[in-house]
Amino acid sequence: MQRVVIFGHKGQLGRDLVKLFQSKCEVVGYDLPELDVTSPEIYKLLDDPAPDLVINSSAYTNVDLAEKEIDKAFLVNEVGARLIADVANQWGAPVVYYSTDYVFDGMQRRPYREDDVPNPLSIYGRSKLAGEKAVADYNPRHYILRTAWLYGPGGNNFIEKMIVRSQTAKKLEVSDDEIGSPTYTGHLAQMTMKIVETQKYGLYHATNTGECSRYQWIKTCFEHLNISLPIIPCSRVKFIAPAQRPAYSAMDNRKIRATIQWEIPTWQEALLNYINRRGENN
Repeated sequence: MQRVVIFGHKGQLGRDLVKLFQSKCEVVGYDLPELDVTSPEIYKLLDDPAPDLVINSSAYTNVDLAEKEIDKAFLVNEVGARLIADVANQWGAPVVYYSTDYVFDGMQRRPYREDDVPNPLSIYGRSKLAGEKAVADYNPRHYILRTAWLYGPGGNNFIEKMIVRSQTAKKLEVSDDEIGSPTYTGHLAQMTMKIVETQKYGLYHATNTGECSRYQWIKTCFEHLNISLPIIPCSRVKFIAPAQRPAYSAMDNRKIRATIQWEIPTWQEALLNYINRRGENN
């Protein structure tokens, strides 16, 4: 690989993708406000030299606001994904698209595999699932990577929101009945590089290994950061939000582990990696 185009290169995942891929090849990044991936203007890029790989890390990710901004969520997550996949196909390049655990309804009690039937509960989940289909339809050389509970340096992620809240609160209540697979952007970037090197296209669950509750995740994080604020486990029903979320969305990453032949770090190891890099890019 000599040239890689990354859409959404300013986001928390995009920054780690740029950092990793720049160590091996030329990277060209596009993001708002310079380029809107939902506009046909994107086809002007076909005048540029064709890359060896296109990565789409741009996304509409405000899960609750998507319930109101339905058109905007689908415009970015489906239409934008289709346009990028099509441009990549016309370039003759494979495309990477990131999807989400929110394509599932959370009704089962074992980690979700790639062949499990999606049933999204939210507009966000539906828009990302529509994006998966658009990418597969418009570029046969695709890698669709479903990830979950994503967090990385400089991002407005769940961990940082809890840390901000801890600075003024006397205690924190965090749900212990919402289970998932927290995934660190540094490791997802590595999974991306390793999977594209295999040229084995398809759908993969790309998360850190293991599962935990949001309570367990934040409690472990605060212990490492020596934040002594009491954290109280509670039910997720205590938090009323516009978008419905899956209660259980842990992901089975055995397929990608076997394909890239890398023992993907656990969520606990990933958390330590993140804590060591906190504040970077802020």
